[in-house]
Amino acid sequence: MSRRIIAAAALAAVAVPAAILGTAAAAQASQFVGTTLRPGEQRCVQQYASYQVRTEGHASLGGAKFKLQFNGVTLPGTGSPGLVNDWTAEARRAYGTFPGPGYYVACVTNNGTANTNIQLQLRTDAEFA
Repeated sequence: MSRRIIAAAALAAVAVPAAILGTAAAAQASQFVGTTLRPGEQRCVQQYASYQVRTEGHASLGGAKFKLQFNGVTLPGTGSPGLVNDWTAEARRAYGTFPGPGYYVACVTNNGTANTNIQLQLRTDAEFA
Protein backbone atom coordinates (compact mmCIF):
# COMPACT_ATOMS: atom_id res chain seq x y z
CA MET A 1 0.00 0.00 0.00
CA SER A 2 2.77 2.48 0.83
CA ARG A 3 4.43 1.89 -2.57
CA ARG A 4 1.22 2.95 -4.30
CA ILE A 5 1.00 6.12 -2.24
CA ILE A 6 4.62 7.00 -2.93
CA ALA A 7 4.21 6.30 -6.66
CA ALA A 8 1.03 8.40 -6.82
CA ALA A 9 2.70 11.27 -4.95
CA ALA A 10 5.73 11.15 -7.26
CA LEU A 11 3.49 11.17 -10.34
CA ALA A 12 1.50 14.13 -9.01
CA ALA A 13 4.71 16.02 -8.19
CA VAL A 14 5.79 15.72 -11.83
CA ALA A 15 2.39 16.09 -13.54
CA VAL A 16 1.17 19.28 -11.84
CA PRO A 17 4.18 21.51 -12.69
CA ALA A 18 4.29 20.07 -16.23
CA ALA A 19 0.62 20.91 -16.74
CA ILE A 20 1.12 24.44 -15.43
CA LEU A 21 4.19 25.04 -17.60
CA GLY A 22 2.47 23.55 -20.65
CA THR A 23 -0.47 25.92 -20.26
CA ALA A 24 1.76 28.97 -19.79
CA ALA A 25 3.87 28.16 -22.82
CA ALA A 26 0.88 27.59 -25.09
CA ALA A 27 -0.52 31.04 -24.33
CA GLN A 28 2.48 32.83 -25.89
CA ALA A 29 3.66 30.37 -28.53
CA SER A 30 3.84 31.52 -32.13
CA GLN A 31 1.98 29.35 -34.60
CA PHE A 32 3.89 27.61 -37.40
CA VAL A 33 3.16 25.16 -40.19
CA GLY A 34 5.62 23.69 -42.65
CA THR A 35 4.39 21.13 -45.19
CA THR A 36 3.88 20.31 -48.84
CA LEU A 37 0.62 21.51 -50.38
CA ARG A 38 -0.92 19.83 -53.40
CA PRO A 39 -2.77 22.05 -55.91
CA GLY A 40 -5.94 23.40 -54.29
CA GLU A 41 -4.87 22.66 -50.69
CA GLN A 42 -4.85 25.31 -47.96
CA ARG A 43 -3.34 25.53 -44.45
CA CYS A 44 -4.08 28.16 -41.82
CA VAL A 45 -2.71 29.08 -38.39
CA GLN A 46 -4.54 31.12 -35.76
CA GLN A 47 -3.51 33.06 -32.69
CA TYR A 48 -4.90 35.73 -30.35
CA ALA A 49 -3.38 39.22 -30.55
CA SER A 50 -3.89 42.10 -28.12
CA TYR A 51 -2.01 44.88 -29.94
CA GLN A 52 0.03 43.60 -32.91
CA VAL A 53 0.36 40.68 -35.32
CA ARG A 54 2.99 39.64 -37.87
CA THR A 55 3.00 36.76 -40.30
CA GLU A 56 5.63 35.46 -42.72
CA GLY A 57 5.28 32.90 -45.47
CA HIS A 58 7.55 31.10 -47.91
CA ALA A 59 6.70 28.80 -50.81
CA SER A 60 8.86 26.84 -53.23
CA LEU A 61 8.48 26.28 -56.97
CA GLY A 62 5.55 28.20 -58.46
CA GLY A 63 4.67 29.93 -55.17
CA ALA A 64 1.42 30.17 -53.22
CA LYS A 65 -1.28 32.68 -52.27
CA PHE A 66 -1.11 34.13 -48.73
CA LYS A 67 -3.51 36.22 -46.62
CA LEU A 68 -4.01 37.55 -43.08
CA GLN A 69 -7.57 37.66 -41.75
CA PHE A 70 -9.42 39.13 -38.78
CA ASN A 71 -13.07 38.24 -38.15
CA GLY A 72 -13.18 36.33 -41.43
CA VAL A 73 -12.08 39.30 -43.55
CA THR A 74 -8.69 39.71 -45.21
CA LEU A 75 -6.96 42.78 -43.78
CA PRO A 76 -6.43 45.47 -46.43
CA GLY A 77 -3.02 45.23 -48.07
CA THR A 78 -2.15 41.86 -46.54
CA GLY A 79 -3.18 39.44 -49.27
CA SER A 80 -0.42 38.44 -51.66
CA PRO A 81 -0.92 39.74 -55.21
CA GLY A 82 -1.04 36.21 -56.60
CA LEU A 83 1.34 33.27 -56.34
CA VAL A 84 4.49 34.43 -54.52
CA ASN A 85 7.54 32.76 -52.99
CA ASP A 86 8.04 35.15 -50.03
CA TRP A 87 5.40 37.16 -48.16
CA THR A 88 5.10 39.25 -45.01
CA ALA A 89 2.16 41.09 -43.47
CA GLU A 90 1.66 42.86 -40.17
CA ALA A 91 -0.73 45.08 -38.28
CA ARG A 92 0.37 47.18 -35.29
CA ARG A 93 -1.50 49.46 -32.93
CA ALA A 94 1.55 51.76 -32.92
CA TYR A 95 1.17 52.27 -36.71
CA GLY A 96 -2.62 52.60 -36.64
CA THR A 97 -3.06 49.42 -38.72
CA PHE A 98 -4.26 47.06 -35.96
CA PRO A 99 -8.06 46.61 -36.13
CA GLY A 100 -8.37 45.36 -32.54
CA PRO A 101 -7.81 42.49 -30.13
CA GLY A 102 -8.98 39.06 -31.21
CA TYR A 103 -8.01 35.96 -33.13
CA TYR A 104 -6.00 36.45 -36.33
CA VAL A 105 -5.73 33.79 -39.03
CA ALA A 106 -2.94 33.50 -41.60
CA CYS A 107 -3.59 31.20 -44.56
CA VAL A 108 -1.63 29.86 -47.50
CA THR A 109 -3.27 28.28 -50.55
CA ASN A 110 -1.62 26.45 -53.41
CA ASN A 111 -3.44 27.86 -56.43
CA GLY A 112 -0.76 26.50 -58.76
CA THR A 113 -0.62 23.31 -60.77
CA ALA A 114 2.24 21.55 -58.95
CA ASN A 115 3.03 20.65 -55.35
CA THR A 116 4.74 23.41 -53.37
CA ASN A 117 6.60 23.33 -50.06
CA ILE A 118 5.36 26.03 -47.68
CA GLN A 119 6.26 27.57 -44.35
CA LEU A 120 3.85 29.89 -42.54
CA GLN A 121 4.42 31.58 -39.18
CA LEU A 122 2.10 33.82 -37.15
CA ARG A 123 3.45 35.81 -34.20
CA THR A 124 1.64 38.26 -31.94
CA ASP A 125 2.26 40.92 -29.30
CA ALA A 126 5.55 40.42 -27.41
CA GLU A 127 6.72 37.62 -29.73
CA PHE A 128 8.24 40.25 -32.05
CA ALA A 129 9.47 43.81 -31.71
